[in-house]
Amino acid sequence: MDRVHPIVECAADVRAALKGAASVEPAFMTLAEKRSALVALNEARSQLDALSVRLLAASDEVGEVQGLRDAAAWLAVETRTTRAAARRDLALGRALEQRPGVAHALTSGGLRTEQARVIVEAVDALPARVDAQTRERAESVLVGLAAQHDARELRQIGKRILDTVAPEVGECHEESVLREEESRADAGVDFAMSDDGEGRCHGTFTVPSHVGKMLKRHLQALANPARHTEAELRDEAGGWTPLRRRMGEALVEYVERYPVTASPQTAGVNATIVVTMTLEQLLGEHATALLDDGTRMTAGQARRLACEAAIIPVVLDSKSQPIDLGRAARLFTRAQRIALGLRDGGCTARGCETSASGCHAHHDDPWSRGGFTDLANGRLLCPRHHRLAHDSRYAMTVHADNKVEFARRT
Repeated sequence: MDRVHPIVECAADVRAALKGAASVEPAFMTLAEKRSALVALNEARSQLDALSVRLLAASDEVGEVQGLRDAAAWLAVETRTTRAAARRDLALGRALEQRPGVAHALTSGGLRTEQARVIVEAVDALPARVDAQTRERAESVLVGLAAQHDARELRQIGKRILDTVAPEVGECHEESVLREEESRADAGVDFAMSDDGEGRCHGTFTVPSHVGKMLKRHLQALANPARHTEAELRDEAGGWTPLRRRMGEALVEYVERYPVTASPQTAGVNATIVVTMTLEQLLGEHATALLDDGTRMTAGQARRLACEAAIIPVVLDSKSQPIDLGRAARLFTRAQRIALGLRDGGCTARGCETSASGCHAHHDDPWSRGGFTDLANGRLLCPRHHRLAHDSRYAMTVHADNKVEFARRT
């Protein structure tokens, strides 16, 4: 009779032991039993992970037989594991072959799997000029520190491990690592936001870590329970509002109360939201208001926003003319720019889709030739079309719908 391989036998024993304990109700365990079992199971998981990844790293032929790239690809299909997860396990298994100290600590249950990954990554990230002896010392120190630090803390320690094992190169290496991190962070910034058409916007963003920390601190300060009454901290059902919602409400407050004096300007106008309504709508209870991007909100919401920074209420009279927007003698004022944006909606060149915030205010009759700086003599043009309007090689034609066209003179 052929002898069963010890690893196959171990897998069968583990499954049998787990099956035997699966029907046991843990709620009836004593406090001491729960503590002991939780620690022991985590150590056993580490030992099982170590055995599993070491076996995976030694099983390339399993994938080759199936015509697959490696054993990770085969395992992902066979066990319905994601390929990314299987490849992470394969990478760890191969790394343990080169890192006997980490392998021993993980196999004995004294190291968690994520700690092992972090230690391997930290040692592999050391610069090429670091010799093998220093790498082994760094590995040994990190394995020892794993008894007091979790994977997240170990990752930060790993970035500075050379300060401990090789101070003469540590500072230079850390600066290089941080510079690379900052460069990747700057190149990877991203922001996406979309409106779902049901009164909500959804978005994602990626920013450098220090910017994220700054934003989080600002929002935490706004969400601080000390700033709110107990009623404000409870939700519609009377329960305590979850932290995620409080942080979301803090973001809303952060945007709505951003000081208008600090708002960036585009073409002479701060980055504002313009809310348009008639005087009757402003005073009405059930009216709606129009935003400058074509969407709508309740008049009550508009009245509230009108008190906040970066929100400009434009009230129209019975003839739909803006009230109190003012004029200037030579340059278009901020108020007039807002009025032009409301009237033109964007670049007035036919076929151009540049929004109002990206346009310049242009005099149809130039100021230098006696033209007035008023709304009737002004229009919005994007930078490109504004250049054409002042280019003697082009003729500009204004049509009845206030749109303009350009044609090269012959």
